[in-house]
Amino acid sequence: MSKRTIVITGASDGIGAAAARNLSRRGDNVVIVGRSATKTRQVADELGADFFVADFAVLAEVRALAATLLERYPRIDVLANNAGGIMGARQSTVDGNEKTFQVNHLAPFLLTSLLMDRLVQSHATVINTSSAANSLLGNLVIGDLNATSGYSANKAYGDAKLANILFTTELHRRFHEQGVSTAAFHPGGVATGFATGSTSVMRLVYTTWLKRFLKTPEQGADTLVWLATTKPGVDWVSGEYYDKRTVAKANKQADDAGLARELWERSLDLVAAPVV
Repeated sequence: MSKRTIVITGASDGIGAAAARNLSRRGDNVVIVGRSATKTRQVADELGADFFVADFAVLAEVRALAATLLERYPRIDVLANNAGGIMGARQSTVDGNEKTFQVNHLAPFLLTSLLMDRLVQSHATVINTSSAANSLLGNLVIGDLNATSGYSANKAYGDAKLANILFTTELHRRFHEQGVSTAAFHPGGVATGFATGSTSVMRLVYTTWLKRFLKTPEQGADTLVWLATTKPGVDWVSGEYYDKRTVAKANKQADDAGLARELWERSLDLVAAPVV
């Protein structure tokens, strides 16, 4: 059997790097994507893996990444949309979107959309890294996805993680019958550089002595690796949100099919992606 090709974004550090190491040890062809050229190359060199650098705050770089992946890989068996983070004061990207929403949702939405034909052909699995913050902090306002009013770093992050789940459910609805399986998951509080640079009080958990109570990156990557190595429809259910390998309760908005459809359409407008 030929090696599977697994693309992991946000794989230069944290749970992305931990998942890449685990999957590489299993014999998969892991493709490392990260924002930092130095850190991304270090992980790739360690594993003997291909790597690509892309800043998800710049959608042109996401489009270039998608084009390169399509050129290089005739199959993509797993796409793990893992890049993301909590930000500080409100910033607009060069594309005109609020940075938290673009990096955590719009960029992976665009990448997945641009790879869709290849993912369908490959009967791929798409894994989206969400967070329990979707329930604790999220309250998505479809008319203000870019948080032009009432911005807070925490709410922006919660909204983006809720968007990850809504994207998962709508991706399942649109493409599962064509062979694509998908799931979102909560990695838990993980001792990484996740909140570096954020103004959120959450940074205190990640940057002080409290960090000792968090999971290791390897523990945080467990559900990602499980979803990537097991069989949808047998070991897990496509379209669901998971925590510790178990279907978990999400924000009540995550059950709103109409909201999921509308988010998909609004996201297409915001990234100006081809309609899929």
